[in-house]
Amino acid sequence: MDACKDWAALIGRALLAIVFIPAGFSKIGGFAGTAGYMASKSLPFADGLLVLTIALELGGGILLLVGWKARWIALALAGFTLLAAVIFHNYWAMPEAEQMMQRIMFMKNAGLAGGLLMVFAFGPGRFSVDRG
Repeated sequence: MDACKDWAALIGRALLAIVFIPAGFSKIGGFAGTAGYMASKSLPFADGLLVLTIALELGGGILLLVGWKARWIALALAGFTLLAAVIFHNYWAMPEAEQMMQRIMFMKNAGLAGGLLMVFAFGPGRFSVDRG
């Protein structure tokens, strides 16, 4: 059963990481547009925050995938994901036509944060750089 848990942890980390790694890459390619969108949400220093966001999504996603400092990166990604949900998917403040899709995105982010908190709580498994 332990081998099954280790494989499940590896697959779970990979499935979580495939959300963040491509998101980080896409923000590099669409830097100006993403920074403008962030600024439209009244975030200060949008360019600087975007650089940090790319580093967290891309770097953190890779670290989560390989399982290095996985508990701490999972905690950071969980906090980031919940914060992003509140700022960018605040369905309760959106026009009715947008509420359903934004609610789905909000709940997706909440679910991702839940999975990340499980990595924080139980570790990355044996098939990781941290090995446990």
